[in-house]
Amino acid sequence: MPRLILFNKPWGVLSQFTDEGSGHPTLADYIDVPGVYPAGRLDRDSEGLLLLTDDGRLQARIADPKYKLAKIYLVQVEGIPDEAALDRLRTGVDLKDGRTRPAEAELIDAPDLWPRDPPVRYRKSVADCWLKLTIKEGRNRQVRRMTAAVGFPTLRLVRWSVGEWTVEGLATGVWREGQFPQKPSR
Repeated sequence: MPRLILFNKPWGVLSQFTDEGSGHPTLADYIDVPGVYPAGRLDRDSEGLLLLTDDGRLQARIADPKYKLAKIYLVQVEGIPDEAALDRLRTGVDLKDGRTRPAEAELIDAPDLWPRDPPVRYRKSVADCWLKLTIKEGRNRQVRRMTAAVGFPTLRLVRWSVGEWTVEGLATGVWREGQFPQKPSR
């Protein structure tokens, strides 16, 4: 029977099972399930939902942008974006590798998340705020590059959900079995 694992990846953990001499913690430090592989990636300095499966078709469907699976990120940024910056995120941002697809972007209250270790550096003289950003593609470091492109660098990045799967109720560094989707997303 195929397996699907939902893992709340802590900050600093590589989204792979080997460290290739980097000295950073890996998925192997948290997940002892043979034959599962990440469906997509989450940067070492990002946190939140990482899906793993032993089903190659599901892995491809989750990771491939052609299926336009929505990914929701909670993003702490330096500064407070105005409506013009949010509109740029909503219509697409020009990056070095091309224009992004339109995103859903909104200011939100600070979410009730687990503490990050190490904590985000607090600067008394620089305001920060939280955004909820929904994208349907997954370029390398895309969310960080998008917020920087509109003038608001990312301080903390948490992937909250991918498609119908969410990290809600899952402590950092913990995983649980997930349910396979009822119908393929098209």
